[in-house]
Amino acid sequence: MALLREARAISPIRSRFFVRFAQRLVFIVLAVIGLGAGVARATPMLLVDMDTLEVLYAQDAGAPWHPASLTKLMTAYVTFEAIAAGRISLDTPVTLSRKAVNQAPSKSGLPVDTAMTMKDALYIMLVKSANDVAMAIAETVGGSEAGFAAMMNETAARMGLSATHYVNPNGLDDNQQVTSARDLAILSLYIWQNFPQYGPIFGTDYVQLGKAKLESNNELLTSFAGTTGMKTGFICASGLNMVATVKRGERRYMAVVLGASSARERNERAAELMLKGFSGTLKGRGQSVLNLANNVGVAPVNMRPLICGKDAKVYVKAQESEFPYGLKGQPTNLTDTLSPVVYQASTMGRIRTGVMLPRPRPLHLPEMGVQADLAPDLRPALVANPANQNIPHPRPRPAFLN
Repeated sequence: MALLREARAISPIRSRFFVRFAQRLVFIVLAVIGLGAGVARATPMLLVDMDTLEVLYAQDAGAPWHPASLTKLMTAYVTFEAIAAGRISLDTPVTLSRKAVNQAPSKSGLPVDTAMTMKDALYIMLVKSANDVAMAIAETVGGSEAGFAAMMNETAARMGLSATHYVNPNGLDDNQQVTSARDLAILSLYIWQNFPQYGPIFGTDYVQLGKAKLESNNELLTSFAGTTGMKTGFICASGLNMVATVKRGERRYMAVVLGASSARERNERAAELMLKGFSGTLKGRGQSVLNLANNVGVAPVNMRPLICGKDAKVYVKAQESEFPYGLKGQPTNLTDTLSPVVYQASTMGRIRTGVMLPRPRPLHLPEMGVQADLAPDLRPALVANPANQNIPHPRPRPAFLN
């Protein structure tokens, strides 16, 4: 607080200006070191070996955080389970309701009553991070937003995601929508280990839908060799979030970065974690990600004042100074040039309410085949630490009656 005292000692003409400047600077400093109530202590980060589940790096991995569009990872998982259980198929029509179309951006840009296959809907939701399509998928699988959210929370409980709670399927701002870096890593591991056939979706750079090019915000897909996916997210309350997966040689790593001040920062931080992991700079101590503790019972961090508030410019500048990678004239971790992976989607036209949709085509075997059933336990890799018996394992969920 000495800075404020010095400001008041300046001539009266300049005193008020310097006091305001000093107050603003003190606020930013407090935000960065975490002394302000409800303000970020640090950027939660996590690096996990996807095959052994060993934690190679963890920073605030159990801190409650708003997931933003990383919510769509759970939306996808619940849908994958429904497909595996035979309740729907990749050919099931998904129709954009008025409620779906009224969701805030980002969106597909399609009008109300537009129908598409579930397969195309999954691509558009996960690559473009389309909030309207996420809602349409939820209504198709769960009957309603509330019904699908219940399915999401039931699945999270089976996975042992103790910091996670869902209210909506797309991650739009809600104080009750919360997770942690630890929980996001475990959810992502479940996706890769239970449903690897859907991996191509997470590694797609953009979806071509007619003349529209629906692009991913995951820059690692085209600038970091070995990237296999997965998802980005942003709302003001969360900052910029990311889960990224990379395979080089026989090693597969997953990085989680939450609360970044810019897309540049989240991409560069994720890539830096990967490089340090592959180089051996980051070495784990045998701890499984399943054994990381969540900070349960604490309100999620609210990044809105620092990301979208009046102090955003000052905060972003401070973050750029602390982590300049990727800025003009600075080194970057994203040095590769990779060809984008493209998926061609289409719609089934507009279907008026009350008109029967075309019957689903017979099940086929595309590049993402349908699992015949759900194993009662996870594959061995995700129960690498047998001493940890308190993490529930997925069991087939009974069919929901709409």
